[in-house]
Amino acid sequence: MPAGRRTFLVGGGCTAFIKPRGTRETEDMGLEAATKALLDAGITYDSIETAYVGYCYGDSTAGQRALYNLGLTYIPIINCNNNCSTGSAALYQANMVVKYGQVECALALGFEKMKPGSLGTNFPDRPSPITLFHQRTIDLENDLGENHGPGAPRLFDNGAQEYMDKFGASVNHLAMIASKNHKHSVNNPYSQFRDGWNVDKVLNAPKITKNLTKFMCSPTSDGAACCIVASEEFVRAHRSQNQAIEIVGQALSTDGPTTFEGRSAMDVVGYSMTKNCADKVFKEAGFEEGQGRDDVGVVELHDCFSANELITYPALGLCPEDDAHKLVERGDNTYGGKYVVNPSGGLEAKGHPLGATGLGMHFYIMMQLRNWSGPMQAPGLFDIVDKRGKFGLVHNVGLGGAVVVSLLRRPEFYETGGEDGRARLGYNHAHECRPVTMRDVDKVKAKKASEYVLQHAKL
Repeated sequence: MPAGRRTFLVGGGCTAFIKPRGTRETEDMGLEAATKALLDAGITYDSIETAYVGYCYGDSTAGQRALYNLGLTYIPIINCNNNCSTGSAALYQANMVVKYGQVECALALGFEKMKPGSLGTNFPDRPSPITLFHQRTIDLENDLGENHGPGAPRLFDNGAQEYMDKFGASVNHLAMIASKNHKHSVNNPYSQFRDGWNVDKVLNAPKITKNLTKFMCSPTSDGAACCIVASEEFVRAHRSQNQAIEIVGQALSTDGPTTFEGRSAMDVVGYSMTKNCADKVFKEAGFEEGQGRDDVGVVELHDCFSANELITYPALGLCPEDDAHKLVERGDNTYGGKYVVNPSGGLEAKGHPLGATGLGMHFYIMMQLRNWSGPMQAPGLFDIVDKRGKFGLVHNVGLGGAVVVSLLRRPEFYETGGEDGRARLGYNHAHECRPVTMRDVDKVKAKKASEYVLQHAKL
C-alpha cells in the first residue's frame, strides 16, 4: 500500500465522564463533544465530509441521531462497534479516508450510555463473541491457579498472574499502578473519580478477583469524545498550524494464532496483538525494529484494569518484557520519570464509556502536545533540540479483538500564537470542563441545520 499523505488532529472535545445513572442521552453528549471539537478546530459542520461514530450499547444509526443536531448535509455517517477500542476504531477509519485522499476533513465521534456494574451481554439469545476468550483463560488457570470473579477482570487478572509468575512482580505493583492513576486523576476535571487513593487504600478495597481490588478496575461510565482529522492542505487553508498535531503513525491489529493456540493468558488479553500493532506504528514512523520508544514522552494506554497496564508496558516496547514491574518501582510511569503514563487518570479513575474511551485518549494526548494541559501537563516534552518535541503514544484495546495504537507529534511547521481553540471556546478545555450552550452550537452548526431536530436537544 502506498504511504499516503500526512494527517493531523485539528480539533478535539470531550464531556465529563460520569457515573452511569441515565442522566444524559447519547445524542446530547455527542452534540456537546462534537460542538467543542468544531469550536476547537475553528470550523463548522459544513467542513466535515464524512463521519465515523463509535458506540457499543445502542440501536443502529445512533451516530446520525447525534450528528443530525449539527446539520443535515448528506455526508456519509458510518457507525462502528469494536468493543473497548470502538472510539479509536472510529478515528482509525476517519484517518484512513483523509490519509488516502478521499476527503480533506473527517470527524470521529464516540459515546456511551452504560449500566452500573460489570459488563454483560445485551443479547442473551445468542453466544457472546467473547465466549472462547473466557473459555481459554479458564483453561489456562490449570497453570496459573484458580481464579474467580466477573469475566473481564478475571481475564486480565490471569494475564497479570502469568507476568508475576514469570518475572517476580506482585500485587503491590498492581496497586502502585492504580494509585498512580488515581493520583493523576485529581487534576482532571473530566474524571469520574478524583479521590487520589494511595497504595494501602487500593490494596484494602473489596476484592473483585484473586488479585484485583475494586480500585484496580475501571468503572462503567457515561460520556462522549470527538476528534477531527484533516489533511495538511486543510490545516494550512484554515491556519491551524498553531494547534494541529500530526498522526505520525497509526495501526489497527486483531488477534494472532497465539491467542488460542499458545498457552499465554497475556496473549488472550491482547499482549501479542498490542506488540504487533505498536511495531507497525513505529515502523510507519520511520524507526527500525524496537526503536523510537525513547522519543516518547507521554502515553495514554488502556488500563481497564491495572493488570493490563503492567503487561502493556513491554507490549508497547516501553521496556523489556521482564522490566515492567521495575519500571513501576523506578517511577518511570509518572511525573519525573521516563514517561508520564495516563496523566488523565486513565480508565481506572477518569472512567471508561466504551465508545468514547479511545477518542478521549487522543484528545488528552493532543492537548499534551499542544502544551495546554495545565496541571496535567507532562514536563519536558519540548526540552529537546527537535522543535517537534517528543511523541505522544495512544493505546486502546478491545477484546474479541482489536487494538489501535497511534503515535502523535507536533509537525515541524507548528507555531504558537494567534487565535486558537482556547479563544474560540472562551476557556482552555484541555483542563477545564464546562458545558456547551445553544449559542455555541449556533457557531458550528451547518447552514442546513434542522431547527426541528435542535429543539429536542438537551444540553
